[in-house]
Amino acid sequence: MALSIKHLLGLDGVSREDIQEILDTAVTFREVIERPIKKVPTLQGKTVVNLFYENSTRTRISFELAERRLSADSLNFSVSTSSVTKGESFKDTVRNIEAMKVDMIVVRHASAGVPQYLTRISGSKIINAGDGTHEHPTQGLLDMYSIREKLGHLEGVRVCIVGDISHSRVALSNIYGLTTMGAKVSVCGPATMIPPFIKELGVDVYYNIDDAIQANDVLNVLRIQLERKAREYFPSIREYQKFYGIDTQRLEKNKKDVLILHPGPINRGVELSAEVADGEHQVILDQVTNGVAVRMAVLFLLGTQN
Repeated sequence: MALSIKHLLGLDGVSREDIQEILDTAVTFREVIERPIKKVPTLQGKTVVNLFYENSTRTRISFELAERRLSADSLNFSVSTSSVTKGESFKDTVRNIEAMKVDMIVVRHASAGVPQYLTRISGSKIINAGDGTHEHPTQGLLDMYSIREKLGHLEGVRVCIVGDISHSRVALSNIYGLTTMGAKVSVCGPATMIPPFIKELGVDVYYNIDDAIQANDVLNVLRIQLERKAREYFPSIREYQKFYGIDTQRLEKNKKDVLILHPGPINRGVELSAEVADGEHQVILDQVTNGVAVRMAVLFLLGTQN
């Protein structure tokens, strides 16, 4: 089934059918990346530019691997070695890249709305790899895939997103995607990190992590984003760890079989203890592997549209 969307700018407004199609297609590509030869000719002849204006490890490598395993020509844009350092505008940069006849642009930018803007100045397919504190749709999709892979379904699953909700594009994409797929979503964190509008999105709010663990099947634990000045919203790292950090003692006291996700990178000893980060309840490295399959699915479904 073809997707009804022409670009992947976020999960807000994306239909249940489109999300289902992406997740189901990712199952096929998950099998591909387990083969000895991890490559298919699906996007041979297509050119994809990774336009990253923010630092990234997992997302950038994951997209690059996905592109190469689909046999697309993959090009990486680096701000530090580009004409941006000479004063070239974003618009001119994009138009010069497009003049080289590319087919798709994967963009990450510190400013919310940049992927949407790209659809107005570009004829390429646009995939949002994270825009400011707005959305990170492929992370939301791979989180949903990982939950479904482990639990078998999304409908009715109780998922709590823990941590810095206000600064997190991952949180918004998870909320939009999971609620569309029938999951029951909540958030948990210090009051200073929970945006006042969050209940309008149909989620419950916890301020006590023990209550959140007891009430949910899945915890998606977010990184404290120190680079976005999140440190200003709580008294100390030690206090945050004391009241919201997940360790084995806390899990054993409340509910042993809760599933732990984390988008990475992990601040070990803050959001998660080392024992939990490496323990039996987490699927953190599975998320990384699944991310390649999900991004292959998105690239394939958008890249083969008429």
